[in-house]
Amino acid sequence: MNEKIWLSSPHMGGSERKYVEEAFDTNWIAPLGPNVNGFEQDISDFLNARQPVGAQTAVLTSGTAALHLALVMLDVRPGDVVLAQSFTFCGTTNPIIYQGAEVIFIDSEADTWNMCPDALEEAIITLVGEGYVLPEANVFKRTIRAIIPVHLYGMPAKLDEIQAIADNYQIPLVEDAAEALGSYYKQRACGTFGAMAALSFNGNKIITTSGGGALVSTQTKFVEQSRFLSTQARDNAAHYQHSKIGYNYRMSNVVAGIGRGQMEVLETRVEQRRANNQRYRTFFADVPGITFQNEPNADFYSNFWLTSILVDPKLTGGLTREDIRLALEAENIEARPLWKPMHMQPVFEGSRFFGPGICKVLFEHGLCLPSGSNLSDEDFERIFKALKSIVIDK
Repeated sequence: MNEKIWLSSPHMGGSERKYVEEAFDTNWIAPLGPNVNGFEQDISDFLNARQPVGAQTAVLTSGTAALHLALVMLDVRPGDVVLAQSFTFCGTTNPIIYQGAEVIFIDSEADTWNMCPDALEEAIITLVGEGYVLPEANVFKRTIRAIIPVHLYGMPAKLDEIQAIADNYQIPLVEDAAEALGSYYKQRACGTFGAMAALSFNGNKIITTSGGGALVSTQTKFVEQSRFLSTQARDNAAHYQHSKIGYNYRMSNVVAGIGRGQMEVLETRVEQRRANNQRYRTFFADVPGITFQNEPNADFYSNFWLTSILVDPKLTGGLTREDIRLALEAENIEARPLWKPMHMQPVFEGSRFFGPGICKVLFEHGLCLPSGSNLSDEDFERIFKALKSIVIDK
């Protein structure tokens, strides 16, 4: 059988080994060290390059850890609710449950596939009418503590509209930018809006540290507090003393070394992912019933971490996304359905959901195609041959 073509596999740039070997040579095999400091600065510099907004970074063990710490710092507690995009991975929503709060799921809109501003405001108005209070009330019961939109597959959400709603009701915005490093909204880097944001460096992301993430904020207090909490909240004392509950979430100096090497090729990786996306668009240009996740206008710049399509059986002669996925699988090529909305997951059965159900339709008809920045021309020949057999020669 042919070698497997993965959906999105790690792609090393070559200089990662230099930073890792330096960590060994200097015996910085610890959760702190020069690579951690350097990686944080590299990320911050990148995020501030187009629009200097004062973004700062704390590198952690995962994007999920970053979201969890953000909710801890926003004082999310049992009895509160957090409004989260339903069309996402469980790493967005599980931290809400860690805090004992209730997640209220918000539908997507059809343009970007991300959080629908109309459904978001409907949810807030409904909850306030039911007696939930806004954070400014400064009471510890039934509070709407945060809003978590996601930049799905690298596509920026409608941040102007979502931020305006968050500001109007004074509810903190926490961006899940796990998939969106290198994406921009109005020339401002995704992950630099709102109170805080989470990045991910999981093995399949646009750059990787094998596992890892980061909390980003333009507010120094949040970044400093996240570093404190992520190292078990140890007080400044000669002995071990703890005044708060902490977490073992800090990234190691060795892993951060991989990240430093990856940052050197990040812009190239974005270019490669966007080039992949264009290759698919060219291939499907004359195929009826196949549409793409698109940048709505020039305000949106996606890294196209994953190229994603919708398959309309009414226009494809009955061909479904699952037919395409299985045809690729038969040739040892990985493709994946779009995220199953979290409100449809067994673990969240019975949870509240606001919106007409656009994310359900996206899930039923959507497919992520192989998108790795290390795909070769030969890989694409295999992919397009398999796609041609099912889409064009059917």
